[in-house]
Amino acid sequence: MDVMALLPEFGGLLWTLLAFVVALSVIVAIHEYGHYIVGRWSGIHAEVFSLGFGPVIYSRTDKRGTVWQLAALPLGGYVKFLGDSDAASGKDGAAIEGLSEADRRHTMHGAPLWARSATVAAGPVFNFILSILVFASMLMFQGRVAEPLTVGALTPLPAQGITLQPGDELIAIGGAKVPAFDDADGYATFSDDLPMEPLLPYEVRRDGQVTTVQGPYPYPPLVSQLAPNSAAYSVGLEQGDVITAIDGAPIFAFGQLKDRVEASEGAPLLLSVWRPGSNEALEFALAPRRVDEPAPGGGFRTEWRIGIAGGMAFEPATERAGLLASLSGGVSQTWGIMVSSISGLYHMITGAISTCNMSGPIGIAETSGAMASQGAQSFIWFIAALSTAVGLLNLFPIPVLDGGHLVFHAFEAVTGRPPSDKALRVAMTAGLALVLSLMVFALGNDLFCP
Repeated sequence: MDVMALLPEFGGLLWTLLAFVVALSVIVAIHEYGHYIVGRWSGIHAEVFSLGFGPVIYSRTDKRGTVWQLAALPLGGYVKFLGDSDAASGKDGAAIEGLSEADRRHTMHGAPLWARSATVAAGPVFNFILSILVFASMLMFQGRVAEPLTVGALTPLPAQGITLQPGDELIAIGGAKVPAFDDADGYATFSDDLPMEPLLPYEVRRDGQVTTVQGPYPYPPLVSQLAPNSAAYSVGLEQGDVITAIDGAPIFAFGQLKDRVEASEGAPLLLSVWRPGSNEALEFALAPRRVDEPAPGGGFRTEWRIGIAGGMAFEPATERAGLLASLSGGVSQTWGIMVSSISGLYHMITGAISTCNMSGPIGIAETSGAMASQGAQSFIWFIAALSTAVGLLNLFPIPVLDGGHLVFHAFEAVTGRPPSDKALRVAMTAGLALVLSLMVFALGNDLFCP
């Protein structure tokens, strides 16, 4: 066996595992810190804050008596409050009975209902806050597209005869008036009106003068992003690649690529690719895959995809986005992920889309590595998106999850008494069995779904 030949694959595995551990650790730390800090503010004492499970690698005790520890298995974490029997906040009846009335107030089970509910809800809420702040920060860092639409930088393309320049303010392309960048309907009409030519006349304002220059078709078959575990990612396409032909037939527009992929119905395609900085033409053979994706009017639709997102022939100039606009964008993006996740789950349950859309730990780890390999910005975005998903999952009304505890608290608020200890034990056991079953099912998807 050639051991050296295995080194790249081994290095890729280590990169994937490292990215997964980093992403999960950030999300778990934020989630558990939400439980901890709101519990502390509510008068509930945390005995242990653990990042990871199993043997303890490092620990220290702070001035409040809380043990902060790092454990060997970085697959989660927990906060154990005073009076808890385990990491799932089970009740340690014997320990609580030995406490004074004043000390019982500092346990999860002896605190007022409002304090317990706030402490439980804080974990998912902190996940959502993390997502909103990350998305908002990215919007502030990237800025928003300036008006009027102005060329910030030209995308490297194989086209010849381009006289468009950075700083040009766009008035019309191919005779079609350029709408405001945030006008979605206007852009749909604008795109439909564009002549299908590799080079088009651009009417621009340059140095205060209106002139006509030559520029590329605005939406080239450019690889601006790669979907993890997609056909394009698997064969080695990279960000910045430009697809110049399919099965020998030249293309210059992303729409042409999209039409050919959708019409293939999964048949293999041979892509000719121009890569910036490469002196030779590249070819990649791949087969499009069936993908369930959100439909514009709601629900899902099944399409053939190779897993790339396109881009423009130029990067628009940007201007600084304000704090309120960025926060609003962060909230909208977080909410959109939540709505899409719930819709996807509903459609899987009803059989409208494949259950293979549910990923387990292997799938999430592979996605972590793939996003990290596409740069820090993509990886940070993935952490924010995964944080939203984790927060939402924890709100499901399943015992052992935060949502299950909130259901128990709602029962107590309505009836004036908590569920019996026996009922809680039965519910927690059933909830744990359900969660483990879902994990096994998702792991099966990772191993056996195409």
